[in-house]
Amino acid sequence: MNSDNKKVHGVLAEFRNPKELIDAADQVRKSGYKDFDTYAPYPIHGMEEAMGVKKSPLGWIVLGGGLTGGVGALALMIWVMTTAWPLNISGKPLFDIPIYVPITFELTVLLSSFATLFGLLYLNGLPQLHNPIFNVERFSKASDDGFFVCIESSDDLFSEDKVTNLFRDHGATHIETVYDS
Repeated sequence: MNSDNKKVHGVLAEFRNPKELIDAADQVRKSGYKDFDTYAPYPIHGMEEAMGVKKSPLGWIVLGGGLTGGVGALALMIWVMTTAWPLNISGKPLFDIPIYVPITFELTVLLSSFATLFGLLYLNGLPQLHNPIFNVERFSKASDDGFFVCIESSDDLFSEDKVTNLFRDHGATHIETVYDS
């Protein structure tokens, strides 16, 4: 808490270029911080490794959605056509795989799409309607030419002074404490 009784959200540091940002993120990770993020106007190759980001489980979520849609659609159609309501259409066999392909494909794609959408929302913690970093005037540069790292106060190792010194030691051009609004 500062003198105005506002809770500290974290410490935000600005760096000159992507190389400095990657180096700073790598040093933050090596210092033991886990609750931090980087912000840049474009994707930077190697940032995931520097931050220690683990492989996303989204692929497994999408696979589960696709298998649920495909297997569920196929099982339902086969059960309906062979057991629940068998119809002899033009003398064709009741269990004829080619007639099930289009609907099976469509439901596989549909449930994969839903799994992707809801998986992304869940994994990214969305919707997050406001982030206190947006109140920092300099942060608008993150969409143009700014490169930022923010270590959040929710990190177990967080100490405003230690974080500020870490950023200063690694060449931050501007360091600012961010408060919850």
